[in-house]
Amino acid sequence: MATTFTGPQLYQENFDSQIYLETYYGAVSGVFIKDGYLNFILRKLHKTFTSGGVKGDLMIDIGPGPAIYQELSACEVFKEITAADFTDLNREYLEKWRRNEPGLFDWTPVLKFVCDLEGRSGKIAEKEEKLRKTLKRVVPCDVTKSSPLHPLVLPKADCVLTVGCLECACKDEEAYANVIKNLSSLLKVGGHLIIGSVLGGTDFRCGKMHFSIINLNEQFLKKVVTDTGFVIEDMEVLHREFDKPMFDICNHTSGIFILAKKAKDV
Repeated sequence: MATTFTGPQLYQENFDSQIYLETYYGAVSGVFIKDGYLNFILRKLHKTFTSGGVKGDLMIDIGPGPAIYQELSACEVFKEITAADFTDLNREYLEKWRRNEPGLFDWTPVLKFVCDLEGRSGKIAEKEEKLRKTLKRVVPCDVTKSSPLHPLVLPKADCVLTVGCLECACKDEEAYANVIKNLSSLLKVGGHLIIGSVLGGTDFRCGKMHFSIINLNEQFLKKVVTDTGFVIEDMEVLHREFDKPMFDICNHTSGIFILAKKAKDV
């Protein structure tokens, strides 16, 4: 088990993109399929980008890993999406997906679910093509830096989205608070920060490797987001039923979704 902070270099050297996707998003046995977290996040994002009214010119997806599901609803309401990840192999995997290379993870069930949410049943190929056109760039990122995308300079974004990243990138609550400030610097005043995360966990497994996660709780997240100049517009927790095989892979107790509007720079 990962009892100490994993640190970025272990991700760079040991994180297997394909095994991660199969472990957590595999159609039958994926951890986030079985515990309901994936559908929870997809439904919340669909609501955010439709009735929630979040839209604009630029969305930055921070720490997507090798995944694209979190961008499927967003690609309908943003002119362009930038995906920014720390790990070289994850960025290479996303670039392969953009080029529609063979042998990659099959997102068909997720595409179908999102198309059904949008009332566009059967439009799977069109949805994939829409995201490939909207995902304009895949770039390096380090959320612990005050300018996370340095040396790249982008316009201030209308939305910063981060799902399943920050709990892995931060060693403690102080580091997490600094990361929220760093992400805020990428956003316009009036823009939105979206966080999808897990609570009450200490580590997750990818293949034979264990990686640390910070043990977050709802009260801390609410405080750190509001203290950084945001107004929370939506926050929902999905409690997780205990299942020993799944807890052995990732031991969090619940998932959380947060939508917050940037009211000011702090």
